[in-house]
Amino acid sequence: MHAQIFTHIILVNMPKKFKVMRKSIATYLTLTLTVSFLLFVSFSSDETIDLSKYSTEGLTLNYTVSQDEGIKDNVIASNDVNKTFSPYLGKSFVGFKEALAFKESGGDYFTVNTFGYLGKYQFGASTLKLIGVKNPEQFLKDPELQERAFMANSQRNKWILRRDIKNFVGKRVNGILITESGILAAAHLAGPGNVKKYLRSFGLDNFEDGYGTTIEYYMKRFSGYDTSAIQPNRKAKAI
Repeated sequence: MHAQIFTHIILVNMPKKFKVMRKSIATYLTLTLTVSFLLFVSFSSDETIDLSKYSTEGLTLNYTVSQDEGIKDNVIASNDVNKTFSPYLGKSFVGFKEALAFKESGGDYFTVNTFGYLGKYQFGASTLKLIGVKNPEQFLKDPELQERAFMANSQRNKWILRRDIKNFVGKRVNGILITESGILAAAHLAGPGNVKKYLRSFGLDNFEDGYGTTIEYYMKRFSGYDTSAIQPNRKAKAI
């Protein structure tokens, strides 16, 4: 009697177990087939990129910035106590003028701002006259002249500020370490006269341009570059 009952229980329950097993096997089989199909599709694709469709034809590839002779890119200014470098031009003279140009105009030779300042280094017409440039329109079209103008103006400013460079470089004004490159950058922004006022007032007379940029900001932003390539010259001209 007990054997009959046991046999009956087995016969009744067995189909349910097989159903569960069949469902599990079907699930795993489906998953396996799906993964296999995706792998097959990904590895069997023979799509390639046709590079012949890409060309620089018709584009103006204009490289205007060259390395200055005798100036190494990794030269560090003697008064740069932090000894830091940018990834590319570092603290070289080329790094100085390109960083300043980027701040002034984004490096655009042919731009004019809302106050009428011109070119890559944003010169005003009155400053251009001082260095021999009498035709602002022609100046805007001539990148080479703009580079010469930057050098001439820097040489002139360095001569005007020679005593202040001697007296203040290495000192701190309002917590900012004064360096020659910071002084020359500030003179480019505000003129050498305003830089003298700033230094001799120990930061109390802080010129601000039409966009709110101050001498103090330029002193800090352009600190520690190598500007030894700029020789002081009272009569420096671009032309």
